Amino acid sequence: MIALIDYGAGNVASVANALTELKQDFKITCNEIEICRADKVIFPGVGEASFAIRQLHMLNLFSVLRMVKKPLLGICLGMQLMVDHSTEGNVACLGIFPGTAEKFDSAKTKVPHMGWNDIEIKSESKLFTNIKSGERFYFANSYYVPVCEYTTSITDNNINFTSSIEKGNFYGVQFHPEKSSDAGLQLLKNFVDLC
Repeated sequence: MIALIDYGAGNVASVANALTELKQDFKITCNEIEICRADKVIFPGVGEASFAIRQLHMLNLFSVLRMVKKPLLGICLGMQLMVDHSTEGNVACLGIFPGTAEKFDSAKTKVPHMGWNDIEIKSESKLFTNIKSGERFYFANSYYVPVCEYTTSITDNNINFTSSIEKGNFYGVQFHPEKSSDAGLQLLKNFVDLC
């Protein structure tokens, strides 16, 4: 069973629709016991970082997410919340990956970064089985995670930023696989079947 975490952030319904299309067994939950018992965990997110972190603390999920031993996939804001810090609300995040989520410079690029963009795969990942470098995914982000040692793919928005990240059982994607047509469904299937 997949635990799809609902902590008040957007895009839970669209991720649920994608999992339904893939005929996966999942439960929308904010219950820490159900999350710990799940085979896989998906941590979606659309919204503001400091609000999301407050919600995680209120629901007693902050420590739970840091200690999950099963494969966990953070999507969009979910991925950003997995780093040390976010400048959006100047908030301490989960600290699973190093770095700070920063806002795109509107003097250098359009903010938000919204629409279809390609990824350049930088290191092998089970998430990208049957997905080639150059594949296009749907993005909607004003903040980004800088490239680091755990970055598995990058995207160019007049600056190269992390479009996917991976360490141990923790995976993150800046784009929205649930809104990325066949490639996005393939990535979600890879997470469920391979990771």
